[in-house]
Amino acid sequence: MSDAHLFAIGVVLAWLAGVRVYLTVFGVGLAGFFGWLDLPQALEVTASPWVIGVSGVLAIAEFFADKIPGVDSGWDLAHTLLRVPAGAFLAAATMSPDGDLGIGTLAAGAGVALTSHLIKSGSRALLNTSPEPVSNWTASIGEDVATVGGLALVFNYPWIALALVVLASLTIGALVWWLWRKIFRRQPRPTIDRT
Repeated sequence: MSDAHLFAIGVVLAWLAGVRVYLTVFGVGLAGFFGWLDLPQALEVTASPWVIGVSGVLAIAEFFADKIPGVDSGWDLAHTLLRVPAGAFLAAATMSPDGDLGIGTLAAGAGVALTSHLIKSGSRALLNTSPEPVSNWTASIGEDVATVGGLALVFNYPWIALALVVLASLTIGALVWWLWRKIFRRQPRPTIDRT
């Protein structure tokens, strides 16, 4: 694979880690373990049976925790400290064929993971204001499907996956911003009649 392809894959993996970190690590690990992919040297650690097992169990826990309104926001808050560094590692490990993780690629991966994490957390916080759980479940299942689909797509068509990630980020980010403004816009202050 060319450096450009590795760049696209690294960015998409960082983005997916910001949404579903355990499922992303699990998917990359499985692909490497079964030989579906030739993982870069620094990313080979994800193919360890221990990493696959732990990330698989945590992916299942995240699957259920993410379906409960309120719990999902707490889960997101707690995992801010994990999703961003994991996204940084996945991006840097993908873009560093010699195993040397560069500061620039770590920073880029962290920025991408933080962006997708904030978009996910912001949209879920908005959905939690809704009294019904269906929208929350729909969003959660959509994130699961997007992560699995993104993993399948990125290794076969990295540029299409990258374009979809950028498009989804811009669209969801704009929608969240618009909804936040609509819901929390300032109400005009009542005037006091002094007559």
